[in-house]
Amino acid sequence: MVDLVLSSIERGVLTLTFNRPDRLNAWTAEMGRRYFDQLAEAELDPEVRVIVVTGAGKGFCAGADFQTLSSIQDGSYRGEPDKRPNTFPTTIRKPIIAAVNGACAGLGMVHALMCDLIFTADEAKWTTAFARRGLIAEYGLSWILPRLIGHAKAMDLLLSGRTFSGAEAYELGLVNRSVSRESLLEEATAYARELAAFSSPASMAVMKRQIWGDWSETLESSESAAARKMVEAFSRPDFAEGVASFLERRAPGFPPL
Repeated sequence: MVDLVLSSIERGVLTLTFNRPDRLNAWTAEMGRRYFDQLAEAELDPEVRVIVVTGAGKGFCAGADFQTLSSIQDGSYRGEPDKRPNTFPTTIRKPIIAAVNGACAGLGMVHALMCDLIFTADEAKWTTAFARRGLIAEYGLSWILPRLIGHAKAMDLLLSGRTFSGAEAYELGLVNRSVSRESLLEEATAYARELAAFSSPASMAVMKRQIWGDWSETLESSESAAARKMVEAFSRPDFAEGVASFLERRAPGFPPL
């Protein structure tokens, strides 16, 4: 049986690769379940500090598999949905970097945006697609898109369902970097390795929770919570190691989560 999500780890970076290249890695319940299982395993693995997610072949994820959509449309779908929501990656305490190598459409775009950082190939094709399939902005996309790129630009991408390039995704502010397809995985992995080598896992975990959680908070409540978290940070070994490594001019040796 083909492993629907390949995995490899090197120097603290776990690379997960959607592996249905003949279908542009179109999403199925089985692939999603395997992806989420591997994220959950990575959170518990002390060797994993950062996660990179990409796709095999020419696509990142071309959205929901059309066989699934067809079976939903004709009432024959019998799949068992995963109980974990599509926002599940945002709850993983370790940074997740999407390396969007090609087609990133519909549900595939949702899963790219549920990562913490996004690198894309310049020529990758992006689209929300939903309006052109008679659907709606799925799985929180109507919440996250305006916060990333603003109301008007989010309306454009959702209402038109037009296709746009990775280069335009960068211009819109949707992604962190747009690079050549040939250098994409190398650059995303190099960035991930720098996080794994020099950033405190505990600090990154708290910051990730702050970023995803504070969007619904006021400035005052966010500042108040940060003050409490700062006191907690002072008592962790990461703080002592961070100061010591700076003063001793050496690379830090932060403990795993």
